[in-house]
Amino acid sequence: MTVEELKARLQTELPELLKQDQSFKQWLEQLIRQTAITPESFDARFERMLQEFAADRVEQRRKWDEQNRKWDEQNRKWDEHTREFNEWGARFDAHVAEQRRKWDEQNRKWDEQNRKWDEQNRTNQKLLDEIALSRSRQEQGISALGSRWGLASEYSFRNALKGILEKSFGVEVLNINEFDDEGLVFGRPDQVEIDIIIKNGETILCELKSSMSKGDMYIFDRKAQYYERRHQRPIQRKLVISPMVHPTARPVAEKLGIEVFSYAEDATGF
Repeated sequence: MTVEELKARLQTELPELLKQDQSFKQWLEQLIRQTAITPESFDARFERMLQEFAADRVEQRRKWDEQNRKWDEQNRKWDEHTREFNEWGARFDAHVAEQRRKWDEQNRKWDEQNRKWDEQNRTNQKLLDEIALSRSRQEQGISALGSRWGLASEYSFRNALKGILEKSFGVEVLNINEFDDEGLVFGRPDQVEIDIIIKNGETILCELKSSMSKGDMYIFDRKAQYYERRHQRPIQRKLVISPMVHPTARPVAEKLGIEVFSYAEDATGF
């Protein structure tokens, strides 16, 4: 049975039970007198409750004051930290502004320096172009002069070699200038000039040039083939006399059986 059910049953049966049972009625009255609160006890209890409540309020006020003191101290610290942070922020902003000013000044100097370098580079490039043009003109002049000097030198060396060999060694030196109508030497019909040395019945072909390249060696070998085919006379030796022989030409000369001399005098010992 629940409390609510018990209450409902007492409300229904208790009045009738009190009428019928006097002893139960007396017991209940006695119980009520013992447990009931009198005005005096109620006042005392209420006074005690007020005192306890007042004491609680004092303690709570003390706790609140202590908490407010702590909050005030914390707020003071926060204010101090905020002030320090603001001061630091102001110094940082000033440092950033100063650094940005320095960077801007440095960038301005770099731009100015780059402009000067660009101007200097343009000036240098113009000077280099002028030097290159002057050098090109000089090289063209030297090349033309060298070409003329080479032809003159070849002619002089040829005459010198002819004089040395004929007067000192009793050999015959011939200069042949013929037309190669089959194009055997140059790949097309053209004039061919060959120097021949006749010694004790031997035929020696001689090529005297200011410089000899790899291609010149092949042309000289084809001149020997042309001479043998044209005159039906075998060539015993092939000589090249040149002060400048390209390194790539020497292996070709060795392969083709061509003897190379640097000066005309060297060929006198053949």
